[in-house]
Amino acid sequence: MVRYVRALFFALMMFGLFSCGPSAPVEIVDDKGISMRLIPAGDFTMGSDEDKAGEARPAHTVTLPDFYMDVYEVTRARYKECVTAGVCGEVENVPNVDSFYLDPNYPMSAIDWDRAGVYCETWRGARLPSEAEWEKAARGTDGRTYPWGEEFDASYVKLEPDASGDSLGNVGSYEKGKSPYGMYDMAGSVFEWTSDPLTVYPGNQGDHSFYRDSDRVLRGGSWYQPDRYVLATWFRFASFTGDNSGYTGFRCARDVP
Repeated sequence: MVRYVRALFFALMMFGLFSCGPSAPVEIVDDKGISMRLIPAGDFTMGSDEDKAGEARPAHTVTLPDFYMDVYEVTRARYKECVTAGVCGEVENVPNVDSFYLDPNYPMSAIDWDRAGVYCETWRGARLPSEAEWEKAARGTDGRTYPWGEEFDASYVKLEPDASGDSLGNVGSYEKGKSPYGMYDMAGSVFEWTSDPLTVYPGNQGDHSFYRDSDRVLRGGSWYQPDRYVLATWFRFASFTGDNSGYTGFRCARDVP
C-alpha cells in the first residue's frame, strides 16, 4: 500500500511538472534590442458607457491570451535602422528627411499603416497589436480612463510644443504617465496604429457610416488632438491606411511562444 501511494504521488508530481509549463518572463528584449513587456492573459473591460464615448460604447468584457508589447513607441532611430537595411520604405510626408532623423529618440511619426506593418512583421518578427490588445495594455484590468488612472493630468503627457516649437519629445519622458504594465506614452505623443478595422461594439446603435472597411484603428490620442476624451484609453479613431500625417506612429506586439 505504501509503495502504491508513493508511486501515485510521484506520478501526480510529474504530471504537474509537465502540464504546467514555465511562466512567461515579465519583460524580454528581442533580437533588435527592443524591450517588450508581458500583458497577462485574462479578462478586461473594453470600451466605455460614458455619453461622449461614441464608437467606444458600450463597455464590455473581452478575454485575451498572453502577449508582449513594446515598452516604448517605435523611435525614429529604430525605424531608420530598418530603412538602412533596405527592408522598410522611407518616410515621405516630412519637409526634410535628414532633419527628421536628427531627433533619434522622438517617436516615429508621419508613418502609414503599411510601413508600420512591414517594420513590425518583416524587420522585427512581430506584428501590429490588435485594437483590444492595445486597449488592455493601456488600461489594465481595472477599467481606468487614462493609462495612469482615473483623473486627467496634462503634466503626464506630451501635448503642446516646447520652447523650440517641437510638438514631440523623446519617448519614455513621462514616468507618471505609464500604463499598469509599464508602457510609456499610451496617451498623447502620437496616435498608434493597430491591426484592426473599426468594428461595431455589440449593442452600439450609432451611425457607423463615417468609416470604411479598409480603414484601420489608431489609438492613444496625440499632440495634434489633445482633448481629454481623445486621450482616454477607450477612445477609438480610424483612418485610411495611407494616412502618414505627422501625428501617426506605432509600437509592435508579439505572441507569447
